[in-house]
Amino acid sequence: MTDLDIARTVDLLPIAEVAGRLGIPGEAIEPYGRYKAKIDLDWLRRRLERGRLIIVTAVNPTPAGEGKTTTSIGLADALNRIGHRAVLALREPSMGPVFGAKGGATGGGRAQIAPMIDINLHFTGDFHAITAAHNLLAALLDNHIHWGNALGIDVRRVTWRRALDVNDRALRDTVVALGGPANGYPRETGFDITVASEVMACLCLCDGLADLQERLARIVVAETLAVSGDRRPVTVRDLNADGAMTVVLRDAVKPNLVQSLEGTPAFVHGGPFANIAHGCNSVIATRAALALGDFCVTEAGFGADLGAEKFFDIKCRAAGLTPAAAVIVATVRALKMNGGVAKADLGTEDVAAVTRGAVNLARHIDNVRGFGVPVVVAINHFHGDSAAEIAAVQAAARERGVEAIVCRHWSDGGAGAVDLAEAVVALAERGGEFAPLYPSALPLFAKIEAIATRIYHAAEVIASPAVHASLARWTAAGYGDLPVCMAKTQVSFSTDPTRLGAPEGHVVTVREVRLAAGAGFVVAICGDILTMPGLPRVPAANGIGLDAAGEVVGLS
Repeated sequence: MTDLDIARTVDLLPIAEVAGRLGIPGEAIEPYGRYKAKIDLDWLRRRLERGRLIIVTAVNPTPAGEGKTTTSIGLADALNRIGHRAVLALREPSMGPVFGAKGGATGGGRAQIAPMIDINLHFTGDFHAITAAHNLLAALLDNHIHWGNALGIDVRRVTWRRALDVNDRALRDTVVALGGPANGYPRETGFDITVASEVMACLCLCDGLADLQERLARIVVAETLAVSGDRRPVTVRDLNADGAMTVVLRDAVKPNLVQSLEGTPAFVHGGPFANIAHGCNSVIATRAALALGDFCVTEAGFGADLGAEKFFDIKCRAAGLTPAAAVIVATVRALKMNGGVAKADLGTEDVAAVTRGAVNLARHIDNVRGFGVPVVVAINHFHGDSAAEIAAVQAAARERGVEAIVCRHWSDGGAGAVDLAEAVVALAERGGEFAPLYPSALPLFAKIEAIATRIYHAAEVIASPAVHASLARWTAAGYGDLPVCMAKTQVSFSTDPTRLGAPEGHVVTVREVRLAAGAGFVVAICGDILTMPGLPRVPAANGIGLDAAGEVVGLS
């Protein structure tokens, strides 16, 4: 059976019943059909946070699959089975991967959130609203320039691009306003995928509508023409665009409530893509889960070098969150690939390859523990994993003083992750001494170097004089205390996607830096990473459609 087939075998609870289990009254629920709803922010704001925060991260992703979302769901289901109230806080899927290469992001097997099709497609319209608000700002910016440019914007230094929640390589670099004076001033620009939009980050890191509008107002979109060598940043507030953008986002800022196949409540809100964005669900959703449950199980995108680092250094710093424990998801298959085995050969037992590839897991364990967070490894079990291969993973974890637990939540639901749940509870009760990787006062380029050398194990970071000049200018303008959001390939600790395992001594090249003043971080774009993905040779979209009964098929 496919994931979609399995999801269709379950009779979901009415969303009002799921909300009722959390004590959410009917007047605080805004239903979007029978099985999904938004929750009123004013009601949530009156709830005090009391739960413990569990972050689920993973080894570097491979085509073999790791199952971070699936494990998050299985763990939450298991926590509920052993008598704790667990609430999920997960990221919304982007339609880029859904129709591209990765597929959906609602878990798999018996560990899924539902309604699966709705969540993977339009859901409650959040991403469409973010896309609309982003492009409204782009239109207002170009309109201001067209009608006299009272702010004195230098059209050569407009940094605000447009956004679309579809993978489309043809839109990475574009020229707009062709066709004559009536269409504005021609200039080069481009599109980013919606999840990489600073509007998305503002929504994910805000604590409500007022804070969202203030963050939007701070977004820097361009610079003015130099006068006596001085260039001034132009903000959304200067364009008087923050009010209209907030109106577009007034419903999107409310967290979405759904459920797992076992009825575990799940807040699904905010953006993925930790390779080019900060990759975390919204602070609002996380705080809601902490207020309404004993445990909030959340996740961060891709491997711990990206998602977990950004969760700790950006999200936790901005929201004052303290994680109680971390789960690192690994699979025998992924470690084999890190050990040099081709995807076609993963079905053959190869303990030596697992041992070689386990250096990737060991690096992630060391990194997460370096933040002062207790760690347990979840071995997401696949059919065909041999006992000897599993033992090799457990031995590698033990060498780092960490337990590695076999989990069968894909096939058995929460019952297959009970051992993991018990270990997580024990770790959370023991606690740690969480601290970010670097202090806010560290210079911007030194923050980039700290991440590259201490998390990626790079020998050095190189950047052009233009990058250094931008960082110096932003520091002088008061942005020097911001954290850094690294954008790099997700499949390697290095910027070279072919260097698997745990490479040492490599060089990280920072190609470009972008100021995200509203979100509250600086983006460092490294290597060949792109902020608008392309579709693969055979996109997933080619296999998605409707059957004779009008039911969706091919969505995974």
